[in-house]
Amino acid sequence: MRTIIVLLTALCVIGSAFWAYHENYQTQEAYASSQRLQGDIGEARARLAILRAEWAYLNRPDRLHELTDLNFQKVGLLPLAAEHFGTINEVGYPVEAQAEELELSFDGSIEVSSDAAGQSGADQ
Repeated sequence: MRTIIVLLTALCVIGSAFWAYHENYQTQEAYASSQRLQGDIGEARARLAILRAEWAYLNRPDRLHELTDLNFQKVGLLPLAAEHFGTINEVGYPVEAQAEELELSFDGSIEVSSDAAGQSGADQ
């Protein structure tokens, strides 16, 4: 009986050692993977900062103004100016008779249907 207890204890110790060894390597692998991901995130943030700086450089108002002047014949863009905007008084609203013709009647009920609802009702 004593030898069985000693053998079971030895097997438990060997099993625990194997489990601890295995967990140690999994932990080291997860840590290395985490470090690689942190490095990738840092590189992506650096690239994003560069792209934002390039975008800001390319969208400078003076540069865009020059491009619109150079390509006016092809694109036909005009520089944005205050004269291009109107006032609220210049907005053409429909006459009341036309507005009444466009109104839709609503009696308060809503009909809802879908293919999925029809199938679930047929299944029950």
